[in-house]
Amino acid sequence: MPKTPDGADLALAISALRKGHVIACPTEAVWGLSCDPDNDEALAHLMRMKARDPAKGVILVAGSIAQLQPWLDGLPLELHAPLVASWPGPNTWLVPDNGRSHALVRGAHSRVALRVTDHPVMRALCEAFGGPLVSTSANRAGEPSAMRRDEVSTIFGSELGAIVPGELGGNPRPSTIRDVVSGQVLRQ
Repeated sequence: MPKTPDGADLALAISALRKGHVIACPTEAVWGLSCDPDNDEALAHLMRMKARDPAKGVILVAGSIAQLQPWLDGLPLELHAPLVASWPGPNTWLVPDNGRSHALVRGAHSRVALRVTDHPVMRALCEAFGGPLVSTSANRAGEPSAMRRDEVSTIFGSELGAIVPGELGGNPRPSTIRDVVSGQVLRQ
């Protein structure tokens, strides 16, 4: 099981996030890129780094369900059950946007992608940051996701504010994505 980052690595990453930088960190299945989901410049920089179409949106990852409450306000109570049953874990849910999501997080969609992570590094980052973070694979659009820290460094180098050391969580593939309203699986 991956370990949580030490205090110095965590402090460096949180400082970088608060300054509007993009950081790299291990996740459940691949290395990821994260930033503050409310920082215009950080989100735009992330999209440029990845050469990602802003219409696609990105996932918000939290350390607890409570951290996602502002995005869940207004969601009918009966739709909370599948979220609670599957979190923490590698399950991303598309929930109707209640107006809380930044346009670059939501993309061209009426839903926002949310997950509560069980990865110790991501969970520690979210807890230290005090809320959810953007989480997207560490790769340029159309390229394979980075599977090792040295790959992240080679691909993005000085574009990153910090690289948080750690190990991948061991999941064979990225999280499953489901729509909470329809139950439809968009990515297995």
